Amino acid sequence: MGTVIVLAIVAGAVALALRSMIKDKKAGKSLQCGGDCSRCGGGCH
Repeated sequence: MGTVIVLAIVAGAVALALRSMIKDKKAGKSLQCGGDCSRCGGGCH
């Protein structure tokens, strides 16, 4: 039973992380340069 609870907690954390990444991507932010294309030369979008 403990394994199921831990699995549910981990799955929830992964789902929240993915949701945050998708939301940031839709907002034009990038994981590589943080939305500051002056630092990466615009190659991250």
